[in-house]
Amino acid sequence: MIDEVTSYNKANDISILVSYVIVMVVLKMSEVDIAEFKRIDLRIGRVIQAERVKGSDKLIKMIVDFGGVKKQAVAGLGHIYDAEHFVGKLFAFVFNLKPKKIRGEISECMILAATASEENIVPLIPEKPIPEGSPIT
Repeated sequence: MIDEVTSYNKANDISILVSYVIVMVVLKMSEVDIAEFKRIDLRIGRVIQAERVKGSDKLIKMIVDFGGVKKQAVAGLGHIYDAEHFVGKLFAFVFNLKPKKIRGEISECMILAATASEENIVPLIPEKPIPEGSPIT
């Protein structure tokens, strides 16, 4: 598993690295070196616009403000939340995600969420207000 993470690390594919890090932590498969973790830029962003992706029951497209920098996220949370649920709220995001096209929409960042089951997914929010773009350390 570590060799696979190293090869993805060399390929500079942040989205795959994030997925591997999450899987390894959740399954306790192995430890993650702090240098690997530091490559992931986690920030607080405010969702300023959200709508369902046409033709999908689960996907929601969001425009996120990171304090002057706006990025688009596509999240598979539409089976649990209405798009309007996200608008105006602060959430935790992976900021430096490699852009990926999902159902014709580009996703440039990823909202972080705790997952107990497919029907129990909870997006992570800051405990109190903090400026958009604040790093998560």
